[in-house]
Amino acid sequence: MTILVYYYVSIFSIMCGVLTFVRDRKHFLSTLLSLEFIMLNIFWLMSMKFFSVGVEGYFVLFFLTLAACEGALGLSLLVYMVRSSGVDYFSSFNIL
Repeated sequence: MTILVYYYVSIFSIMCGVLTFVRDRKHFLSTLLSLEFIMLNIFWLMSMKFFSVGVEGYFVLFFLTLAACEGALGLSLLVYMVRSSGVDYFSSFNIL
């Protein structure tokens, strides 16, 4: 029964992260933080599911590695945006 509660909490947290990602698109840093929150909750859900079944955790570690690479790439884009335009607003960043 308690493992089911952890699944519901994880899925609810993922939905809260998606809602924050969709709703708050003013700053690039808040978008990156919501993406990392989603990745952390997916990692938590996957690790609970895989380790409760008894499967090896290599895929979970691979996913964690990809999430860390995604975070590093996002931070490098944030540094580039701040150095080029001075702020991290999406409205001030001209893609064209």
